[in-house]
Amino acid sequence: MCKSMILCIDAYYFNKKAKVYGGLFQSWTDSTFCKVYNCDCDDVLPYEPGSFYQRELPCIKKLIYKISEPIEVIIIDGYVTLGSDMKKGLGAHLYEELNQRIPVIGVAKNKFKDTPEECFIFRGQSLSPLYITCLGIPLEMAKKYINSMFGEYRIPLLLKEIDKISRSI
Repeated sequence: MCKSMILCIDAYYFNKKAKVYGGLFQSWTDSTFCKVYNCDCDDVLPYEPGSFYQRELPCIKKLIYKISEPIEVIIIDGYVTLGSDMKKGLGAHLYEELNQRIPVIGVAKNKFKDTPEECFIFRGQSLSPLYITCLGIPLEMAKKYINSMFGEYRIPLLLKEIDKISRSI
């Protein structure tokens, strides 16, 4: 049975529904999940620029409430804070929703306007960075953790895997 876990979450949207998956693993260097949870969400709000969290946060919360293992850190596909002024992104809203008890690390594949260079990491041989933002954990530690994740390519294997699982309807 799993002990204190790292949780990575991804969601896939279709029509007015979403499938959300969360993979649990114990060590940043793990190559497989200990356990995978999923949930379906109906009547999902349409995408609205600047308010993405309103669409995804209810789905993420529904998934998290299904998990019985203690969660040490949550990794989301996206931003925790946005730009150099650190406007609240999805991860910041999640962090607040969890009463600031569980650190949240955002791993984004695309640059948001004014994302500071200190948020960039380069993995493998990629010339394209990942953009790391976080709350509840120092940025340098979050970057170190994501850099240490299993896989030789830009996107860590488990993050790629949870994305693949969420898209397999």
